Amino acid sequence: MFERLGRVIVHRKSRILAIFLIIFISAGVIGSLAFGRLDSGGYTNPKSESAKAYKYLQENFDIEDPAVVLIVDSGSRSVDDPTVISDVIALTSELRQMQNISKTFSYWDSKAPQLKSTDGKAAYIFIYATKSDFDVLSKVAGVVTKTYGNKYRSLTLYATGTGVAGHAINGQISKDLAKSEAIAIPLTFLLLLFIFGGLVASATPLVVGVSAILGSFFVIFLISLLTDVSIFAINLITGLGLGLGIDYSLLIVNRFREELHRGLSVNDAVIKTVATAGRTVFFSGLTIMMTLGSMLIFPLYFLKSFGYAGITVVAMAVIGALIPLPAMLALLGNRIDKYAVRKSAITPKEHGGWANTAHFVMRRPVAVLVLTLIGLGIFAAPIKDIAFGQVDSQVLPKNHPAAESARVVGERFPGRESVPVEFVIEDGTKFLGSAELKLYQAEIGSTEGILYLTDAVTSGKILRFTAIHSMAPRSLPAEALIDKLREIPAPVGTLIGGAAADYTDTQQGIADALPWALLWISISVFLLLFIFTGSLLLPLKAVLLNMLSLGATLGVITWIFIDGHLANLFGGFTVTGTLDTGSVILIAVTTFGLSMDYEVFLISRIKEEYEAGKSNADAVAIGLQRSARIITAAAFVLAVVFGAFVLGGVTSIKMLGFGVAFAILLDATVVRGLLVPALMRLFGNANWWAPKQLKRFTISH
Repeated sequence: MFERLGRVIVHRKSRILAIFLIIFISAGVIGSLAFGRLDSGGYTNPKSESAKAYKYLQENFDIEDPAVVLIVDSGSRSVDDPTVISDVIALTSELRQMQNISKTFSYWDSKAPQLKSTDGKAAYIFIYATKSDFDVLSKVAGVVTKTYGNKYRSLTLYATGTGVAGHAINGQISKDLAKSEAIAIPLTFLLLLFIFGGLVASATPLVVGVSAILGSFFVIFLISLLTDVSIFAINLITGLGLGLGIDYSLLIVNRFREELHRGLSVNDAVIKTVATAGRTVFFSGLTIMMTLGSMLIFPLYFLKSFGYAGITVVAMAVIGALIPLPAMLALLGNRIDKYAVRKSAITPKEHGGWANTAHFVMRRPVAVLVLTLIGLGIFAAPIKDIAFGQVDSQVLPKNHPAAESARVVGERFPGRESVPVEFVIEDGTKFLGSAELKLYQAEIGSTEGILYLTDAVTSGKILRFTAIHSMAPRSLPAEALIDKLREIPAPVGTLIGGAAADYTDTQQGIADALPWALLWISISVFLLLFIFTGSLLLPLKAVLLNMLSLGATLGVITWIFIDGHLANLFGGFTVTGTLDTGSVILIAVTTFGLSMDYEVFLISRIKEEYEAGKSNADAVAIGLQRSARIITAAAFVLAVVFGAFVLGGVTSIKMLGFGVAFAILLDATVVRGLLVPALMRLFGNANWWAPKQLKRFTISH
C-alpha cells in the first residue's frame, strides 16, 4: 500500500505539488472565516441540573449573570453620602447608555444592606449585558474597564464578575502567547537549522506544518457551522500542526537521507521512505487521533473543541507528510542537503551514543529498570495531594486589577450576593407557604456556609428562592456546600443552580466522562499498536509506560502548582490548592498522544531491524540509534515551544506549558532511552509474540 503510494508520488511529483498548493491555499482562505465563528466559552456542562435551573431562571424570571460586578469604594465616606450618591447616579446613567449594556442594578437602587460592605464604605453595581453568551459578557467587561479603569470622579472602582474574569484571562493569555512566540519562534528556527543540518532541509517542517494548519482551519470552519467550537482550538491547531510538522519531517527526511546514503536513486529512496517511514507516520497519526478523540467524550464544548481540532490537525499533518513532502523530496533529490551548516546531521550512523546507551542498559536491564522506576515513583509521589478546580481570577498575576478586585470582594463582602445558590422548583407554586417548603428552607439555612435565604417568589408555576453563601463559588468548599445541599430532602421537582452548582456539575461531568475516555484511549491505542507491531506485549508495555510517565508528570505538577515549590522560578503565581481540570486533561491527552508518537517511531525501527534478521539486542541498539536522535530532537523543539508558555502570567497556561515540556522530555529520554531497552532485553523474543490466529490482522510493509 505505502510502496504503491510512493511510486505514484515519484511519477507525478510536480502535478501533486501543484494540486496541493492550490488546495491548501484555498482551504486557508475559506478557513480564515472560522475566526469570526469561534466562541470563548464552553466551560459548563449543558446537560446538568444547574444548566436546567438556569434555563428556568432565564425563561421565567429574566435572571442573568451580570457581565460586570462593580465594587464602588467611597473612600472615607459612607456610601449614603450625598456626594457619593450623586457620583453613582452619574456613573450608572453613563453605563446604561453604553452599547451591549441592557441595565444596571445597585445598592443605591434597593438600599438592600447585603449589597454594601461591612464597613459601609463600598457597595455593588451589577451591570448586565444584552446577551448572556460569553463573548458579549467579555466585550462589555472590556469596554467598562477600558473606559473607567479604577476611578470615576471621587469613587474608586473594582471590576469583577464573569465577563471581567473572562476578558482579563483571555487578554492576558493573548499577550503572553505573543511574548512566548517572540521567544520560541527564533529559537525553534535555530534548533531546526541545527537538527536538520541545512537551510533547505530545515524548511521541510513548514510544508507539513503549514498545510496541516491551513487544512485544519477549513475543517474547523465547517464544524463551526454545525456546532459550537472554542476559539482555543486554534491554539492547539497551531501548536500541534507545527509540532507534528517537525516530528514527521524529521522522520521522513532522515529516512530519505539514509536511503540516499545507501546508494539508492532519488526515486527509489522516496519510494523506500514512503514504504517505511511513511507507514510509521500513518500509524503514529492514527494513534494520536484516537488519543485526542477521547476529548469528544467530555460534555464541555471547550474540551470537545480540542478533540475536533486535534483529530483534524493530525490527519492533515499525516497527509502533508505522506504526499506533498515526498513529492518535494523527489524534486529536490540530493539538493535537500544544499546550504548545509552541520555535516554530521546529514550522514546517518548505525553506531553512536544511543546505541552505546542501549547496550549498556541491556547488559544491566534489571538494575536500570528498578532504579528508573524508583526515580519515576519519586516524581509521582506528590500526586497523592492532587486536587482539581477551575480557572478563575486567581490564575492571573497577583497585581492584575481583576485579581485585586476578587480579593476585595472576599475581604469586604462576607456574602457572595452576586453569585448566590439558586433554588428552582418546577410546578412549585403548590409548595408556597407549605410546611414542607419551610422545613426545607430551614435545613438549608442551618447548613454551614449559608448566611441567609431570600424570600420565595413565583412566576407561572415555577418557584424560586436563593441562598447567600460565604465562599468563592468556583472552589472546593463551594463544591462541598452544593453536595451537602443536594443531600437535604427536597420538594419534588427541586433544582439547585447558580455559579457554585454550575462548578460542581461541571467537575462531576468531567469526572463521569474520564473513565470512559481512559478506556477509549487504552483499547484503541492497544489495538492500533497490535496491528502495527503484530505483538501483544509491546502495545501493553507502551500503554503502561505512558501511564508511568504521565503519573510522574502529574506528580511534579502537583509539587509545583499545588504545594507551591519553585513558584519564584516560574515567575510567581497564586497557590490555590487546585489544578485546573481542563488544563490537566489537555496535558494528559496531548502528552499521551505525543508519547505514543515517539513509541511508534522507536518500535517501528526496532521491528524493521528485527525482521531483517538482527538479534533482539542488536535490533534494539540499532533501532534506538536510528530513531532516538529524531525523537529527542523533536521532543526538545516541542519542549522549547511549550516551555515558553511558562513565561506568561496565567497560572493554568504556565502549568500547561511546563507539563507538556516536562512530559515529552521525560518520555523521550528516560522512558524511550532506558525503560524501553531494559524491558525489550528482559522479554527477549517474547516481545514479538502473538497467537497465529491474530497475526493475520497485522499489517506489514
